[in-house]
Amino acid sequence: MVVRECKRLAEVDFPIAAVSQHAAREKSIRHGHPSTLHLWWARRPLASSRAVLLALLLPDPCDAACPKPFTARACEILTAVRQRPADAAELRKALIWFIGTFADWNLSADPTYLRVARELVRAAHPGEAPLVVDPFAGGGSIPLEALRVGCEAFASDLNPVACLILKVMLEEIPRHGPGLAEELRRVGGEVKAAAEKELSDLYPPDPDGAAPIAYLWARTVRCEAPNCGAEIPLLRSFWLCRKPKRRRALRAAVARPAGEPPRVDLEVFEPASERDVRAGTVTRAKAACPCCGVVLPPERVRTQLAAQRGGADAVFDEAGRRIGGARLTAVVTLRPGETGRHYRVAADADYAAVRAAQARLAGILDEWERGGKQGLCPVPDEPISLNEIRRISVPIYGMTTWGDLFSARQKVTLEKLGKTVANECAATSEAQIAHATNFLLGIAVDKTCDLGNALTTWKPDAECPVHLLARQAIGMAWDFCESVPTCDSSGSFLSAYQRSADAIDSIGDLGSKFGQVQSADARKHPLPDSGANVWFTDPPYYDAVPYAHLADFFFVWLMRTVVDFATSTGSRSGETTPKEHEIVVDRPHRISTSEKTPKYYEEEMKNAFIEGRRVLGDDGVGSVVFAHKTTEGWEALLSGMIQGGWTITGSWPIATEMGTRLNARDTASLATSIHLVCRPRPDDAPVGDWAVVLRELPERVGEWMERLQGEGVRGADLVFACIGPALEIFSRYAQVETADGGEVGLPAYLERVWEVVGRTALENVLGAAEAQARNGLAGALEEDARLTALFLWTLQATDAGADAGDAGDGARDADEDDETPSGGKAQGFALVFDVVRRFAQPLGIDLPKWEKKRTIETKKGVVRLLPVAERAQRLFGARGAQAVAARLEREAAAGTDPLQGLLFPDRPETAAVAARERRPRYGDGDDPADDRPPAPGATTLDRVHTGMLFQAGGQTNALHALLKAERERGPDFLRLSNALSALYPRGSEEKRLLDAMLLAVPR
Repeated sequence: MVVRECKRLAEVDFPIAAVSQHAAREKSIRHGHPSTLHLWWARRPLASSRAVLLALLLPDPCDAACPKPFTARACEILTAVRQRPADAAELRKALIWFIGTFADWNLSADPTYLRVARELVRAAHPGEAPLVVDPFAGGGSIPLEALRVGCEAFASDLNPVACLILKVMLEEIPRHGPGLAEELRRVGGEVKAAAEKELSDLYPPDPDGAAPIAYLWARTVRCEAPNCGAEIPLLRSFWLCRKPKRRRALRAAVARPAGEPPRVDLEVFEPASERDVRAGTVTRAKAACPCCGVVLPPERVRTQLAAQRGGADAVFDEAGRRIGGARLTAVVTLRPGETGRHYRVAADADYAAVRAAQARLAGILDEWERGGKQGLCPVPDEPISLNEIRRISVPIYGMTTWGDLFSARQKVTLEKLGKTVANECAATSEAQIAHATNFLLGIAVDKTCDLGNALTTWKPDAECPVHLLARQAIGMAWDFCESVPTCDSSGSFLSAYQRSADAIDSIGDLGSKFGQVQSADARKHPLPDSGANVWFTDPPYYDAVPYAHLADFFFVWLMRTVVDFATSTGSRSGETTPKEHEIVVDRPHRISTSEKTPKYYEEEMKNAFIEGRRVLGDDGVGSVVFAHKTTEGWEALLSGMIQGGWTITGSWPIATEMGTRLNARDTASLATSIHLVCRPRPDDAPVGDWAVVLRELPERVGEWMERLQGEGVRGADLVFACIGPALEIFSRYAQVETADGGEVGLPAYLERVWEVVGRTALENVLGAAEAQARNGLAGALEEDARLTALFLWTLQATDAGADAGDAGDGARDADEDDETPSGGKAQGFALVFDVVRRFAQPLGIDLPKWEKKRTIETKKGVVRLLPVAERAQRLFGARGAQAVAARLEREAAAGTDPLQGLLFPDRPETAAVAARERRPRYGDGDDPADDRPPAPGATTLDRVHTGMLFQAGGQTNALHALLKAERERGPDFLRLSNALSALYPRGSEEKRLLDAMLLAVPR
């Protein structure tokens, strides 16, 4: 057995780049992967879980305490995949290489690599197979990979939906093997056939034999303008198909019948260009009437939709004519013998089928009520909690129960699927496999719900529905796609169970092992003391994901579909997922009753870490994954770890997210997940000296930044990755004290960490002069230049080696429509205010001084770095760049001294000129202030931006005059210009202008 004193590989080295590449690429696998079994939020890639787990299990061969039998055996084992290592150093390199290589999804089921991994684990743990414990198991990535490499796995979670996923993945699939996928396909086919027969009248074929595969709907509101009253179809876009060689869209025509309100008629046409398709009628809850042009404000749109309980159903009169509610805008069909999708407008038969579904739903509910309302309501009537109204915003539109998220036809279909699943599984003779199949078919119904609700949108460039839970929120969809669950296309029940079966096949050989799953609170773990070898978990991400609130969407249907779901997961009929003990922070708002504050999160995380310390054996090691981007989230987690009695011994950032996800665009969202390696802190840990800790910190951070930059880690990822190594210094002590005996808390230490990271970054990007400035010597650039450089440095993107993945840490607020036009978004780059503040304060940068048209703009907790174009008025005043350029050119030609007054007003001999220039050069509305920077041109950043604007305006002579003057002045202008050129994102307008300007610099 590995002894406690021996370091694990995860504590000394790790193949960051290789594992990052495989982890990021794995996120793009949409079919035939275990993650496609069932959606779970912020699921960790199998690649990173497998790699980190092996690094935690294997000892460092270069450690003096490493068992000699392991060294000898490992050298022998590795000969199956590479040349035999010659010594301990070579063995360490070989093990690191194997971990990075085996992270490749394509090798996860390779017999040779599987055998090598399992034999290495047995060599390191020659007794019983090591036990890996994950108390926040969620989607099951960590325990699944524990089984793959030959460990025992104990997985638990508080959420019943997560428990079902875990039971299927870790117990049922390993127990029944590949035969379970075939059984799922067989029984799933029978369920589909039965449902198709029962529901055929609700999805009738067209007279020409074409089969509908999707119905496209728009919610509607009435225009409230005088003399109008038209029905406004709420459409984000009029596009139906946006493929380059196949364009289809809706065209709106206004009819004005006598004595009636105007009417919007729709037809399908083939646009020749983008300009032929009109803009949508709704954006950010504001509806524009196509008939009169009046815009209905958001509060009126919400009020009207609330009166319709969300407006997902059409309203009919007694004669069967549609008179309001949702409007069918187009029907998507497949024609026999033809390729591609076809589009047509609604016909009377389409609305007749919808009316029939409404009548059938009324019959189902009447029957339940006549039966005394025994059991659950056939349609989910559980209320949607208002505590997450910012990310599950649909209640403000009248959708107050989970059943309201579905139209009448969708409710009838899902109710029928659920009943048929239960009946088919009950008819299976073999009880155990029937139990597993029922779980899996319940999952297939879940997947059908995700693509078959009244908030699913249509994606014109792919011609398919987009699943509702593509992000960690449930927001309004003004127009929606109703898939046909009985067809064979995307959104169907067939597609759902086939994908689940493919996921089963993809899990592969787990070495005849299956895990143990239990519904449990991480603060009250069911395992005895010192039973685990590895405590490896991915805890909830502070306020980023409302797991329990989102899981209710699936939970309410599983309770109606899976026969013994409540028994298997410890759930109670009629309730929703347990939220009281979930360790998250609920975003505050005025109608929330939640007490899940940051303090609650920190305290309960501490209790979970205390429990993990109890469960872990004396020779055990732990790892905690975190990918949240707020400093508050990090501090709460780290505080919980340290208070829980853990010391951090390693920290590895692994790229797991994609840079094109919603919350990553032009922000500092993390592309990496930080894997903190930790051990229980000894009870006799010493007290640390604050002065000693501070002396060690800069060197440790500097070494780590250099290492990570070499691995392609950049920006915010690099910042948060440095917190781990910094905490290795701090957390090894029972507490840290100052010379006078005062205790130093974690917040005070983290302030110093941010300061050291910021200064080190500035020295890296701005050169040695910044290091001199740190020691009080001249040479540092002004505050605005340092702020800009740090801002752009933090925004740099980590090179994940692939562009793939799902959002892992947060999303837009749900009270936004899904396609806010980019034209309405402020230009520039953005960072969370707290990140900017953490850098600015210790570096002496006064943020308020640089607001108001100077360098930054702060709104709603987000800081925006102003684009150069927006700074033109500040730099040139009302006269504009042309006038300033003309003056520069005249004075340069004359060789007179006033050039100095225009460009360098901070010089003593031109103080009077600076004073005269100062007053008119600030934008209208700026109040005079004593602390405002000097007139335009006084800071190096101002003059760099001036040059960029001259470049943009083609004012070549003025630019040459500026560059000549700057060369005479000193190196700061070029130093900052080159630094910013390296920091601005490739393809940005700023970088283009800077690079062009630098080409004009005289050599």
